[in-house]
Amino acid sequence: MCLAVPTFFDLCIPRDDVANGTIVDSDYAANLANVLTGRASRDYTDAPTFFTNTYPTAGLKELLVNVCGRLSGRGGSVSAVFRLDTSFGGGKTHGLIALVHAAAGMRGVTNVAEFLDPMLVPSGRVRVAAFDGENADPANGRPMGEGIRAHTPWGEIAYQLAGKTGYEIVRQSDEQRIAPGADTIKELFGADPVLVVLDELGEYLRRVQGMGGRDQLTAFLKALLTAIESTPHAAIVYTLAVRSDGKGVDAFADENEFLAGAMSELESVSGRKATNLNPTRDDETAKVIRRRLFASIDDSRASEVINAYRELWTTHRDILSEEARRSTTVAEFAQTYPFHPDVLDTLTGKTATLGGFQRVRGMLRILAKTVATVWANRPADVSAIHLHHIDLGSDVVRREFTTRLQQGAFVPAILNDISGPPEKPALAQELDAKHFKGLLPYGTYVARTIFVHTLAFNNDLKGLSADHLRYSILSPAADLSFIDDAKTKFRAESAYLDDRPTAPLRFNAEANLTQVIGREERNIDPSEARTQLADRIRSVFGGQSLDLVPFPGGPWDVPDDVSDGKPRLVLLSHDALEIGADLREIPEIVGRMFERKGADGNGLRSLRNNLLFVVADETKVNEMKRAIVRRLALQELKRPERVKELAEHQQAKVFELEKKSETEAAIAIQQCYRHILYPSRNALSGAGSVQLAHSVIDIQNASERPGSGQLQVVRQLQSQNKVRDASDSPDSPSYIRDRTPLKKGQMTTRDLRDEFRRDPSLSILLSDDVFRKAIRKGVEEGVYIYKRGDLLAGPADPMPSINIDEETTIFTMDFAKSKGIWPRPAPTPAAQPASAGGGVSISSDPLPAIGVGSGVSQGPGPGFGERQQSGAPAAGARVFTAEGVLKEALRKVIEQAKTAKLAKVDRVAIRLFEYGDAFKLIPIANSIAGTKRSVTLEGGYTTTQDSEMMFEFKGEAQDASTIKDYLEPQFRAAKVTDLKAGILFDFEVGLALDGDAAEKFIEKLTRFASAAAYVEATAEVK
Repeated sequence: MCLAVPTFFDLCIPRDDVANGTIVDSDYAANLANVLTGRASRDYTDAPTFFTNTYPTAGLKELLVNVCGRLSGRGGSVSAVFRLDTSFGGGKTHGLIALVHAAAGMRGVTNVAEFLDPMLVPSGRVRVAAFDGENADPANGRPMGEGIRAHTPWGEIAYQLAGKTGYEIVRQSDEQRIAPGADTIKELFGADPVLVVLDELGEYLRRVQGMGGRDQLTAFLKALLTAIESTPHAAIVYTLAVRSDGKGVDAFADENEFLAGAMSELESVSGRKATNLNPTRDDETAKVIRRRLFASIDDSRASEVINAYRELWTTHRDILSEEARRSTTVAEFAQTYPFHPDVLDTLTGKTATLGGFQRVRGMLRILAKTVATVWANRPADVSAIHLHHIDLGSDVVRREFTTRLQQGAFVPAILNDISGPPEKPALAQELDAKHFKGLLPYGTYVARTIFVHTLAFNNDLKGLSADHLRYSILSPAADLSFIDDAKTKFRAESAYLDDRPTAPLRFNAEANLTQVIGREERNIDPSEARTQLADRIRSVFGGQSLDLVPFPGGPWDVPDDVSDGKPRLVLLSHDALEIGADLREIPEIVGRMFERKGADGNGLRSLRNNLLFVVADETKVNEMKRAIVRRLALQELKRPERVKELAEHQQAKVFELEKKSETEAAIAIQQCYRHILYPSRNALSGAGSVQLAHSVIDIQNASERPGSGQLQVVRQLQSQNKVRDASDSPDSPSYIRDRTPLKKGQMTTRDLRDEFRRDPSLSILLSDDVFRKAIRKGVEEGVYIYKRGDLLAGPADPMPSINIDEETTIFTMDFAKSKGIWPRPAPTPAAQPASAGGGVSISSDPLPAIGVGSGVSQGPGPGFGERQQSGAPAAGARVFTAEGVLKEALRKVIEQAKTAKLAKVDRVAIRLFEYGDAFKLIPIANSIAGTKRSVTLEGGYTTTQDSEMMFEFKGEAQDASTIKDYLEPQFRAAKVTDLKAGILFDFEVGLALDGDAAEKFIEKLTRFASAAAYVEATAEVK
């Protein structure tokens, strides 16, 4: 059917200025003063052009017939006063301009008969005077010519009727703003017919407010009406923008209502009523628009188009709005063609309710621009011009609504949902490109139609129903199913449509933030989201405890070496592997990485107990992806050029949500990567399978401390007794002996430490400190004998620091006894600093115990660990000792003293195993008040260039802090180190045990130090 229906381009030819888009705003805004002075456009000053473009409405013809009949004396008109009552933009000024041209004889006009009987057109001179209140200047005077400036309506009219001579007659009245009498006015008429036109008197009254203007204007109007009515061929025409009930309808409503009352009173006094006329009735608006916009319309063939629409409306009457079923709609279309009936119905019934919309003038501006756009682009479906042809992507068209009608609040809705710039298409444009490519732009048609229907003053007028949308868009070239599809898709994704279930299809000026974010999420590039997610996962699972191996492709990506000593956390990509909570067997990809190594993946992995695997949960992957997409969307909306499109409170919400999204993304990642596969003899599938067990992090635990993925892994495996850090208790020494080659009798500490990286039945050690603990515990319990060089340590011996290297050996007690190593055959000399090249080591020979006979030397500085030179502890002095993490050890000795029913502790001595612990604790000790603080340091170090430094220090803690500041960087850079360190606290009045003094001492000392130390406390009863 659509091929047989003539198009708009077949039947209509726009006027040149419309087709070329050369009409300017002044062409729509008729200005009487500019016409009289010749400053208006040719459309208004040239009579033939003016009447060619003007449709002869019944009101305009009635106006011309009555007034011209009065002026020519041939019309039989009995009225000399004519009043134009019309709404703003309803054609009143247009009617006055027509009168001025008619009074001038309508020279050159070829279609005079369309408007009035040519015999009624005045053939002689008619004196015309027009006062336009919009251009008046009461304070300064309006220049009239010949050096004259008129301040009042009577001054302007006098000059226009009789030139300078006429103005001189009323000069005093004009300059003093006092209205002249009727006889004076009549003196200006002379013998010629006279036409006086008064327009925009309300605006003039506003200008003279406070100047007594109302009273004088009323007096002038009374005198003018008297003079006009007593002159046979004189007429006056004035305009008032009031409704039939006398209420004003424009910005000068108060003034126009006053004038309406004043004129009614004057007419009553004179006994002569003015003839009320309306130049343009509502039902003539379409004809006025057609005449102005089109040079020709083939109405005879237009019936083919109208019949095609009638058939569509009849065929689909059940799913179209009531307008499609009305018998009058077809007749209305015949009057409005080439405009679809819904175009003018919507503009007059909805848009016209907005303040500032001038009915005829406003529609002319919008439709002229629409015709120009359609004519230039020539879409193939234009059988008639619909609302959806109003192109909101055109700046000039959009400004008609957003600027002239003050609907700028809808600009974000237009740019986001209807028509955006090329670099950021709006939703409707995206729908057209994605779903309607090669078809009509149904998404855009739906969006434009809804938008124009949205613009109304009253809330119940805003928007339209789905069946009315079909009626408005349906054409011979359109398909209803695509219209419905576009409506559904647009409604689902629009950020600005009213989304309440019962609301009609209409736009809100403020975006639905949920929809805005949702649409932005759909616009995120999947590859960008994948890249950002991968980076965020790496960040979440990075850390200090474990060496992260992110997204390996196979065994070749997972090294089999000790590297920096940290266990490796192998993070499997969610794209490569997802598992569920009911995992039955180890995935093949994980098994190969656990057992194999090398470029070809065929080598056998040695350090299997050095690997932990983290795998994504199959039920949480999509949630994780959504979280990162949402974060990217919020980051995009946060950009200055985007966020300004939102209301202020929504901008604040976007910033708030974007800030939260960082945490939410981290939580989603941790909740997704919650499956841990770890080395264990208790394999998932039983004996003979890959030696990996399965553990799942609880969702609630996974949500703690977002961004600390390694922490969750460590905590989970600590709960499984698989992972141990420095604060944990070590494995049983006998278990270690029996599970490792140490059971054969001896191993170097390095080999034994490496065994923890090989054997899945052993713990995974996050720190060498816990390994040292295990050795010390084994020595104390008589399970091991420790030997380094000439240093031998066994049960009951002061404990040296534990070195991990090839020169240090651990013996089982049985082996040591069988080989005569233990008990030691002779006293063991003090250990010497390790030789260069032996690797970094930290050691400390035992200091003499603090107890009976110990004291403070009288040398250059206080010390301890030496025999007291004079004075022994009081009789009954007790010694309590404990070893371990500093806080734990201190609490143990205090508890021992309390158990012994002592009231105070007089002395606390601390011995350090590691130089790092000593250097950390010295400045803290220096800050403890109420005690005498002594420090001993003895040792040395070998630089990387094999230079050696030996030193000994005994003195105050304050001086030790200065020495420590020098030594600490040297020790960090050294190849070999050796340090014996001790700190002694002598309390002036004793450390009381009955209150919280002891606990405060411990807390202050250990707040920033968690050193493992040998602690010895001495309690004296005096």
